[in-house]
Amino acid sequence: MKRLTPKLWLQRPIYWSLVFGFSSLLLSCGASEIPLRTTSLNSRYTEEQPALSGNGRFLAFASNRNGIHQLLVYDLQEQRLVNTPGLNRPRTIAESPSLSYTGRYIAYLTSDQGRPVVALYDRATQQSQVITPNYRGWLRNPDISLDGRYIVFETASRGQWDIEVLDRGPNIELDIPSGASVN
Repeated sequence: MKRLTPKLWLQRPIYWSLVFGFSSLLLSCGASEIPLRTTSLNSRYTEEQPALSGNGRFLAFASNRNGIHQLLVYDLQEQRLVNTPGLNRPRTIAESPSLSYTGRYIAYLTSDQGRPVVALYDRATQQSQVITPNYRGWLRNPDISLDGRYIVFETASRGQWDIEVLDRGPNIELDIPSGASVN
């Protein structure tokens, strides 16, 4: 009696169909489909950690455009990147952005002398300031209230992750819907 042994005759068509399938997928998603302009929302670079303003107009995100890790702000209404001088400092990494209601204030995580700190950028004054200079331990996930007065974040100063609430005080200029818009 002759013994039948499989000689992979069934696997050969599967192999070639996978080769042709992956080839057609690569050709259909060619480089010509990816926007080359670095002013559009999506680009060829890694973009992550999106945050939307309370009014839904502005989008802040971390990007690796042009080989530089930076925070960018995109105006969804005008479909363009917003100029934010003073937001990204040289030789630092900025990440985890959070926006107030109209996008005037941006709370984010950055580094100061090799340790993470929470910083606040004001688009009206175009200035950034570190608001947690004296915190020991690690910080992560900053979030700003819609009016821009309160900032919450996680800290590991007690050996576990705790939540801190920072009140910027009653004398700050609030980001309110009826306030003047920031250009």
